[in-house]
Amino acid sequence: MGHLKHINLLSRHLCFSLLLLWLNHHVLFFTVFTPFFSPCASISVKGSTNDSSFIRPPPNQTQPSSIDKEETHMDDLRIKHEEKVERLIDFLNEVVNEPIKSLIIINTIQQLGVESLFREQIKAILQWQYTHFSSLNHSKDDVYEIALRFRLLRQEGYHVPADVFERFNDKINGFAEGNIKGMMELYEASQMSIEGEDILNEAEAFSSKFLNAILTCDHDHEQARMIESTLRYPYRKSFARSLEPQTFVNDMPGANSWMEDLLEVANMERRIVHSVHRKEIHQIKKWWKELGLGEEMKFSRDQPLKWYMWSMAIITDPRLSELRVELIKPISLVYVIDDVFDVRGTADELILFTEVIGRWDNAGAEQLPEYMKVCFRALGDMTDDFGDIIFKKYGWNPTGFLKKMWANLCNAFLVEFQWNASGKLPNADDYLKNGTITSGVPLVLAHLFF
Repeated sequence: MGHLKHINLLSRHLCFSLLLLWLNHHVLFFTVFTPFFSPCASISVKGSTNDSSFIRPPPNQTQPSSIDKEETHMDDLRIKHEEKVERLIDFLNEVVNEPIKSLIIINTIQQLGVESLFREQIKAILQWQYTHFSSLNHSKDDVYEIALRFRLLRQEGYHVPADVFERFNDKINGFAEGNIKGMMELYEASQMSIEGEDILNEAEAFSSKFLNAILTCDHDHEQARMIESTLRYPYRKSFARSLEPQTFVNDMPGANSWMEDLLEVANMERRIVHSVHRKEIHQIKKWWKELGLGEEMKFSRDQPLKWYMWSMAIITDPRLSELRVELIKPISLVYVIDDVFDVRGTADELILFTEVIGRWDNAGAEQLPEYMKVCFRALGDMTDDFGDIIFKKYGWNPTGFLKKMWANLCNAFLVEFQWNASGKLPNADDYLKNGTITSGVPLVLAHLFF
């Protein structure tokens, strides 16, 4: 489909990436995804979990798979893991009103990707920090503390003013000298700027210049690595750190009595998440194979593991396994239907296909070519199943709304097809308005928030 097609692909990836960044910056992806491509023994799985407990094998299974053996071992470790989590919860409850210590602990927890275990405690600490924001920052010259407090509060949605950095304007060079940690945190805080906050734009320019200068002359390899990581992947604009937990801990100043437990919890949590994701991948591969679209629609992309990356990155909490598995289904159909419009369908077929989905017309679907019938049935079954799940949990059925969202998507795909067929490129406003829909992000959000 030429130039417009390539732009649309880039647009979809950009929109999904922005969605991921907005929803969550913490995903244990880089450390757990590589092993997924290795073969593993299959097990029979019925349904999916809605918490972090593991799927049990059927009673009649006599030869446990490698996953089952790992599960037994993990169950033993889970008890010790939960004990350490409880100790850390008690500790966090004790440091709620510790001005800087509590901030450092929250930052460490988030960098290690285990904040889902301590949500209530983090909320309590940040609420206390917000309530005392003015007094805590009054006459303070510690750029690290002020920047860290500002970033942690703002990224959680608290309205905190950027003018806390104004006192550093005239004497920033004095604060910067020898204060690499403070400059790194100032750079991180500057990523939280909104339109019109010139002070944060200036903070970003100064801190990045300072840190880049350090890189050119610093012979401390570990320090240089951390600076480079901060500049390339600021926390606000990236997913979970790809660093091993111990690597991050090595960068923390001094010995901390709470660090050992937190490090062990982080390592165990990574193993738990790894195990949960492996089970989800087994479920997804099983669902995709039974769906049959990979076989029936050879022209379309057949990439369930790649599509799972979106679901896994959007929803990082290990307890939300069922939601991750369900979310990949509409994501997969977005890609498949996109290929129907971009690769296979003729103008007449696509017009009819769009009309059938717009009316959700089972009788009219009989006039479709076979590959479109298969796609329409898969879409209908998936949407009905999703509606049934929501109905059983919450007592109302969103199926009608979701069908309208799919109709909107197909209409937008058809508009794109007609632009390509005519050879006329749309203006920027029309393309972006339509591209917002064809990115699939509004449709995925609709499924996510139900």
